[in-house]
Amino acid sequence: MKIGVDGGGTKTELILVDDAGLIVVRHLAPGCNPSVAGTEAAREALDIALRTLVVVQPPGTVTHTLLCMAGTPAFWRETAELLTELGDYGHVTALDDSRPVLALATDGKPGLVLHGGTGSFIAAQAPDGAFHYAGGTGWRFGDPGSGYDLGRRTISRALLELQGWQLPTCLSVLVRDHTGLTKAPDITRFFYQHPEPNRQIAGLAPALLRLAAEGDSTAQLVVTESCTELLKLAEAVTTKLFAGWNLDNVRAAVSGPILCHPATQKILATRSSLTLRPLTEPPIEGVRRLLFNLPT
Repeated sequence: MKIGVDGGGTKTELILVDDAGLIVVRHLAPGCNPSVAGTEAAREALDIALRTLVVVQPPGTVTHTLLCMAGTPAFWRETAELLTELGDYGHVTALDDSRPVLALATDGKPGLVLHGGTGSFIAAQAPDGAFHYAGGTGWRFGDPGSGYDLGRRTISRALLELQGWQLPTCLSVLVRDHTGLTKAPDITRFFYQHPEPNRQIAGLAPALLRLAAEGDSTAQLVVTESCTELLKLAEAVTTKLFAGWNLDNVRAAVSGPILCHPATQKILATRSSLTLRPLTEPPIEGVRRLLFNLPT
């Protein structure tokens, strides 16, 4: 048996896989990104999730566990070493959370993937097989094309509207409804003092995307500005790694609820020189594929 884990800031998904690569057990647990929850809480959350998974484990021995995790890679490598020493989960390997979606996007061949969930990143496999990572600097520093960045831009515009410096739009209504508050200072205080500000801010993204899909011009502008920044980074990655290539031959995809949303897809189609295929398979399927390729 092998265990695969896709750990993010919002949720942690675990699978138990048999030697034929079939998923025997699934388990969904709270997020365990150390950049969000803190290192102790993240490690504890993973420990609880793993123990819960193996409670329903059928007879057999766990030979390998693959952790594909958001947050500091060094922290998860250390965690993998500790879990390996524990002995309950076989040999434990830690990769970052970009590897599963890259596996789905390129099937192990040269190419890249743009991911937009609560955070964002670009992962690429160069023609020489080397793995590269771009962006993903974390919710405190922007992550364009992410739920957090969409929410941050929405709040920024809404506060100016409520201060009287911008014409009122649906965005100020959206932020007032989200917080239950009506005045700019109170809304500012709400987000700064909330114990989970990143989740609260990213929580505005679905409603913003709905407005953009309905044709709201201000919402469309916010989505366009955010995604364009991520596209610029993707262009830089492509130029450096695939110099001389015909871009039609570069495997490229987008993943996550932000970049795969219909409103975002329309923007990407008109602004990207790459043909960006939306991934329909969840990241945990990428974990399963990587897990199946581990040695038995």
